[in-house]
Amino acid sequence: MPAYTDDLVGAFLTPPAMLPQLVPSRICLQCDVCCRFPDPDSALRPYFTENEILRALATGAEEAAFPDRGGSQVILVPDSHGEGYLCPMFDAGTSTCRIYEHRPLDCQLYPLALMWDEPHDQILLGWDTKCPFMREEVPGEIQRHADRVMTLFDQPGTHDQVVANPRLIGQFQEDVIVLARLPRLTDALAGRWGSAPLHRFTVDDIPRMTAALDRRGWHGDQPLAAYSPAYHYMWNGLLSYWWMELQGAFCLFAQSPDGWFMPLPPIGAGPIDAPLCEAMGLLRRWNGDSPVSRVENVSIRSVPEFERLGYRVTPKEPDYLYRAADLAALSGDRYKSQRALCNRCEREQSIEMRAYEVRDRQDCRALLGDWSRQKRAEGLESFGAMLLEDATPAHEVIWSQASALRVAGRVVRIDGRLCAYTFGYWLTSTTFCVLLEVTDRTLPGLGQYLFREICRMAVAQGAEYINTMDDAGLPGLRASKQAYHPAMLIPNFVASLVRES
Repeated sequence: MPAYTDDLVGAFLTPPAMLPQLVPSRICLQCDVCCRFPDPDSALRPYFTENEILRALATGAEEAAFPDRGGSQVILVPDSHGEGYLCPMFDAGTSTCRIYEHRPLDCQLYPLALMWDEPHDQILLGWDTKCPFMREEVPGEIQRHADRVMTLFDQPGTHDQVVANPRLIGQFQEDVIVLARLPRLTDALAGRWGSAPLHRFTVDDIPRMTAALDRRGWHGDQPLAAYSPAYHYMWNGLLSYWWMELQGAFCLFAQSPDGWFMPLPPIGAGPIDAPLCEAMGLLRRWNGDSPVSRVENVSIRSVPEFERLGYRVTPKEPDYLYRAADLAALSGDRYKSQRALCNRCEREQSIEMRAYEVRDRQDCRALLGDWSRQKRAEGLESFGAMLLEDATPAHEVIWSQASALRVAGRVVRIDGRLCAYTFGYWLTSTTFCVLLEVTDRTLPGLGQYLFREICRMAVAQGAEYINTMDDAGLPGLRASKQAYHPAMLIPNFVASLVRES
């Protein structure tokens, strides 16, 4: 009996209103568009509400498909016969949906689509021209079908469902033909989530966030690894990330199963008082009295500002910062063991190291699976096991979006087999951050060799420092980072409002 059986009691007491299928089945079964996606983080992947997840689980869907049981987009799975990704409910062999009779509203709507207009002022109902049926045959029934859908949105159940789940509303798409504006739904969304436009955080928003970080400036400080779009975006499949402009500052929000929080303070050139006040007001509206309302990754320079504004500031795990030249050379007695392992690896293996290319993705995927099994076999504490479970969708995003995220990757092949990969990004013009590192743990010294080589690459491109992020509170990882003798630990803090008694 599944562990979630008790949650399913009553899930079918009120069956969802099913929309009529407008596109003929003969067209759908021959289509190569729906349920297939080029990237794992596609904004168009299906969204399931809490009740729709319960119905999907009862119909045989895997729990791993849903990162947040309270409502989430599905985690896509690699297409075993191609380069793209599939909805986990899609049977590629028969081109059918495994839960078709209980598919979510998001899927029922298609080829109609809910989206914001370009200024993000109004919610629109449109017809997606990516549907082959639209390209080949435009029935006069379309507007009547849209009218039926709009009537459904006026019903309290569906109306409330959409308002409670803003990810059902997509971003503006030029290839969607607008059929109607939905002012009542627009007003209800603003009443629930605030009047400032709340945007999904997509890969197209990377330049906007990067520009905001650049405007903020560092004034000689060493920033935390979290002050980079790639650091957050890689988790976009597991968490729901959003952003909005508040008082001239870029404000990033994350929606976790526990509630909403800010993974960074407001990013702007001026004082944070006004944007922070408005952002925390939104968090309180969305979370109620939950203590989850907080700001993560507060730098030590910002601590006095938060304390002045009445926040409780507590430390979390710091980032590890090293002198790049030390890690590239591994000279002296303190690096004797790492140097010996690098030498052994070079002596015993015929190593080919080169830049990552998207065509390496499948081999990286196989290595990550082997590495995960090796880690589990060595024994992991519960938190480490949870992080390992979450790793796959995050790595998939990096493999697919490395270029857009400005992430540099290196792969190592030994006798033609991919045995290691690493990715990192430039945090500042002189600090390179190592983001991911995966190696075949049966090959002695390969991890040390890979780390030294990525540091050498960074030094050759002007790096003075290497940031390896925090240790996540894991004793083994902490010991490994400390063995490389950090030049400093960059303090990191969490800020939360002092709750009234």
